Amino acid sequence: MKHILTALLFSVTAAAFGQASVAYYPFNSVVSVSTNADRAFWVDARFQTNTAFESLSTTLCPLINVVRREQVKYYTGVGVRVNFLNGLDSRDVLEGYSLHFGVRAKVPFIPNLRAAFEISPYSRKDFKYGIMQTYLGLAYQFSKK
Repeated sequence: MKHILTALLFSVTAAAFGQASVAYYPFNSVVSVSTNADRAFWVDARFQTNTAFESLSTTLCPLINVVRREQVKYYTGVGVRVNFLNGLDSRDVLEGYSLHFGVRAKVPFIPNLRAAFEISPYSRKDFKYGIMQTYLGLAYQFSKK
């Protein structure tokens, strides 16, 4: 239920800005809100939905579509993971860095729905720890009326 309410909140927010998109990656419990992902350059903000309040990490990702076709977009970019709540108790806000390589493909018969897949290596800010993250989910691209 928490995931549905979070997705609904971000959907309403994205719709208010027009031509934004909202994605949900259920296996990672991540919701993302982005600018128009059909453009050459776009920005994505990812929010963890299965975490305690003292660990609300947000990843900000400027992304570039390297291949833009009618049915599919391939993109790449960098990301910075931050936790603004860390500043409340004098910890560093910056948590780490990531690279992003992904694809968003249109789902047949549902014009604004996209299947989203991404591979994203992540490293802690001191580069002493890293993991390979993968994301699989759905994205909905809002259109201007």
